[in-house]
Amino acid sequence: MDRRRPGQTGIVTPRKESDMAYILSGIFENKTTGAPICALALNSDAKSEDYSAFKLTDRPGHAGFTYRAKYGIYDYRGGGRSSYRETWGRVFAGAIAKKILKKVYGIDIIAYVNQVADIVAPIDPNKVTLKDVEASPTRCPHAACAKSMEALIEKAKVEGDSLGGVVGVVVKNMPVGLGEPVFDKLDADLFKALKSIHATKSVEIGMGADAATMKGSEHNDPFTSSKAGEIHPLTNKAGGVLGGISSGENLLLRVTFKPTATIKKPQVTVSVTGKKTVLEGAGRHDPCVLPRAVPTVEAMVALTLVDHYLRDHAYSDFVKR
Repeated sequence: MDRRRPGQTGIVTPRKESDMAYILSGIFENKTTGAPICALALNSDAKSEDYSAFKLTDRPGHAGFTYRAKYGIYDYRGGGRSSYRETWGRVFAGAIAKKILKKVYGIDIIAYVNQVADIVAPIDPNKVTLKDVEASPTRCPHAACAKSMEALIEKAKVEGDSLGGVVGVVVKNMPVGLGEPVFDKLDADLFKALKSIHATKSVEIGMGADAATMKGSEHNDPFTSSKAGEIHPLTNKAGGVLGGISSGENLLLRVTFKPTATIKKPQVTVSVTGKKTVLEGAGRHDPCVLPRAVPTVEAMVALTLVDHYLRDHAYSDFVKR
């Protein structure tokens, strides 16, 4: 929760929120009771007046326009469900999912910032550690690129603009067999979960879009066997999933985030009544959401994997009976 909260560093939103989780039900004497787990976080640094500029003018690139068009009403005081505050619940639930996955499989989920704007860090995801990720406020585990990214984000902040980029994620100690072969493929469910995060534009696994330029002989992962006779892929261009089912190799995913829609730079637009106007963003917004997106990406991967674990566990129990 601390990794997601606002106000951590100078390159994220300056809002000061502790994001303290008050657990109201479902836990007793440090154990789950079987009842739903309900948690509450209080917004202690709300400034609704900062959003008054958006009462009659929708922000270009922001969901306020579609919300107002769909529902006929829009709570502009913070953005409602279109705000990144919504991810608080995801990260809370994901923390629980991580505990389960660590216990049953020994799974480790590590997300990191791989790219900001045109700066792409040369990272081997299989070697990324949480310590390296947390060594920089950008959460990029490549020290030199992290400094360049931080400077670029600071520049965008001063200019009243914003930046996008890519969050990578590696899941280590994956079991074989999670996922379903057709409509509930593991990678398809991961794509949906990760695309549901605000500001995401695309999700890739393995070689992703680069697979389009490769031949089958280049993209295929040949199989090999260990001394114990266990068969596994020799390489991992598929990213840990074959036919919607986990292969036992590391899951390798990338999530692309667009630049934050709310910027302070003046934008020519129209009001909700169609009147020409110039909008200047107000409030305290992230010039680049990627550093705070890292724990959210981890959470959505964890929630998807634990769902498939529970499904697989239920199926195994049924077969045994």
